[in-house]
Amino acid sequence: MRRRLLTLTLLALPLLAARRPGDPLRPGFNTFSRQQDIQMGQEAAAQVKTQQQIVQNAFLQAYVSKVGMRIANTREAAASGFPFSFTLVADPSINAFALPGGPMFIHTGLLAAVDNEAQLAGVMGHELAHVVLRHGTHQASKASLLQLPAALAAAAAGNSTMMGSLAQLGIGLGANSVLLKFSRDAESEADALGSHFMSEAGYDPTEMAHFFDKLNSTGGPSGPQFLSDHPNPLNREAAIEAEVRTLPSRNYGYNTGEFARAKAELAKLPKTAPKSPATGAQATAPDFTVSPGSKQLKAQNFTVQYPENWQVTGENTSSITIAPKGGVVQQGLGLGAILSNYQPQSSPTNLSRDTQALIAQLRQGDPNLSVAGSSQRYRIDNRDALVTTLKGNSPFGGDEQDVLVTVATNQGLFYMVFVAPQKQATQVQDALTRLTRSLRLTQ
Repeated sequence: MRRRLLTLTLLALPLLAARRPGDPLRPGFNTFSRQQDIQMGQEAAAQVKTQQQIVQNAFLQAYVSKVGMRIANTREAAASGFPFSFTLVADPSINAFALPGGPMFIHTGLLAAVDNEAQLAGVMGHELAHVVLRHGTHQASKASLLQLPAALAAAAAGNSTMMGSLAQLGIGLGANSVLLKFSRDAESEADALGSHFMSEAGYDPTEMAHFFDKLNSTGGPSGPQFLSDHPNPLNREAAIEAEVRTLPSRNYGYNTGEFARAKAELAKLPKTAPKSPATGAQATAPDFTVSPGSKQLKAQNFTVQYPENWQVTGENTSSITIAPKGGVVQQGLGLGAILSNYQPQSSPTNLSRDTQALIAQLRQGDPNLSVAGSSQRYRIDNRDALVTTLKGNSPFGGDEQDVLVTVATNQGLFYMVFVAPQKQATQVQDALTRLTRSLRLTQ
């Protein structure tokens, strides 16, 4: 079939109303399950501990853990169910970071820079808020919407560790990682929720604002690492103070009474330089045979028939992958289908508009992805559907053809992406036909 390239004009999405102080804070769209957040965090924490020098001072480790657990045990933080941990590392930069699922690392440079325990609690509360709001995996989900489910499936199937699979997508612990470098909106949310944690823990939340003001005043190209990794939102201090005014009236002033000793113990540590993080070939071709026999998958919101020699992974996650042996590799999905839901920014769901938004999201995660031809209208399960062909780079070498099927439902946009190397696209066409013709939506 002849195809011509079409330049798509993406429809502008309406702007979301700005959050007001005191408004609820909830996690955004996420392809990861909460358990996958925890698994990733544990794997990444083990990696950090091989790259960073852990402070060998039992008092200091117990101290940062005591402050951290005071915050983690507050109602809003504890409700997340994440197993938080706190580790002090020998790094002179003013920084701290928390990994998905709960592990937090505090640099000795941060402990040296804070003027009181409440300021330390403020930074730790801010980082803990990133975990509770799942900002790291939210950003990873947006950045790699197409290939991420397959990478998670590869990890679930035991073909790779979680971090090994994500590294193939450029998601790791290095500079500019989406897991650790957040947007200004995410920073504002973490400031707000962190102030909630501080208030309930008995720390004065305005000390968070005071410390960020202190960091901001240093400025310049050699400013604190924290502001490099955590972009400073506009009017940050005023926004924190406005949030604090919405909180219940409490008596602040809690502290462990150990801050002065912590400073003294810190001064005794030997001077150290920070270690730098580390980061990972063409995949072996899968079995392109499409069995004539079929199996049925009954998922929460759909049923579908697929070739009996293909496998299903991710049944308990928000995205399901169906692929033959070897179709899922560390670089992502090379052959098979991903079935999932996309939550548009506005409602009700609009098939054309939201399909364009989804395509834009897919292309944001994979700049090599392009649209090859205009979207075609079909009827699938007696519903209006759009079928759009995309073109990218296959992990097996050469070009890749991706067929995107989208259907509007009352719970968002249901989509299926069928991925295949361009050279073998006709060879596996029967699998695509079987999936689309048998698809039945239950929402």
